Amino acid sequence: MENTEVPDSKAASRGVSRVLAKLELSFQSGDYYEAHQMYRTLYFRYLSQKRYSDCLELLFKGAMRFLVSEQYGSGADLGLLVVDTLEKAKNVADYELWIQRLGLLISKITPNIVERETLLARSVKWSSEVSNNKMGHPLMHKIIASMFWTEENLEQARHHYLLSRDGTGCGKMLVELSQLKGYSSEIDLFIAQVVLQQLCLKEKSSAVQTFETYTKHHPVITTSEPPFTMPLLNFVFYLLKLIDTGKLNIFRTLCELYKPSLARDPSYEKYLQKIAVFYFNAPPPQAPNSSGGGLFADLINQFFQGFDDDDEDTEATTANASAVDVDLD
Repeated sequence: MENTEVPDSKAASRGVSRVLAKLELSFQSGDYYEAHQMYRTLYFRYLSQKRYSDCLELLFKGAMRFLVSEQYGSGADLGLLVVDTLEKAKNVADYELWIQRLGLLISKITPNIVERETLLARSVKWSSEVSNNKMGHPLMHKIIASMFWTEENLEQARHHYLLSRDGTGCGKMLVELSQLKGYSSEIDLFIAQVVLQQLCLKEKSSAVQTFETYTKHHPVITTSEPPFTMPLLNFVFYLLKLIDTGKLNIFRTLCELYKPSLARDPSYEKYLQKIAVFYFNAPPPQAPNSSGGGLFADLINQFFQGFDDDDEDTEATTANASAVDVDLD
């Protein structure tokens, strides 16, 4: 038995060496198509031998090599094979390293390459599975958010910062988004909506950090604590302080006091209902009848579905985190 296995192993090793040699020649001669095919051949051989670590290293380095050579389609394809290998390998001990590497690959692919969106979605989905975080690993979202911010795609950056647990980055990005996309009368709306959404995601520390960063760095906001000239900023400040007390009656009084300001955005009511349940032990609100609510209600229903539905379509949720967003416009 052993005598038959050793030659097979040696033959397989020689076969891989020959393919690697051909791959190098193809790359050096600029035959990227042939080099791409060699990488795929090695991918299948390594998988058949369950050499997952070797396969991952080969594919990652190959993807980077293609991307540096501006062969974005080939680089994206090898990136997808990296995700495929990670899925097959299952328990990857250093999964945060691979989250960083996937983020690097995605950031090197130009936005016009269709496969980039697929790679992004599959990477977030894999990160959710390996970390047992339904929305995707926060580090994955942080890397993607930073990439979109660098590309000046602030709306997509906002989606991912919301799930990143990076309140500092989120707050600074919102300052820029407010200045570029909003009116002066909307400065408080930009931060209030995100903080309420973070609280609904049970990310209280991120919400505090985001608010503090936004009020500190926004050039129009001249103080970091009350009294603010914009009522919603006062409301958010007191809400964040009040959460630790768990006092429902004071929470309701606060909401009533700032009711005119809260009415500026119809989505706030649903957010506050969820916050009341999460932090103040309020009874869950009765489900609204199917005849009312309109677009905002539909968006909020999608947002809250993720907390209770274990069978949701993860790929759709993680593609761009739009299920947790309500448009500002």
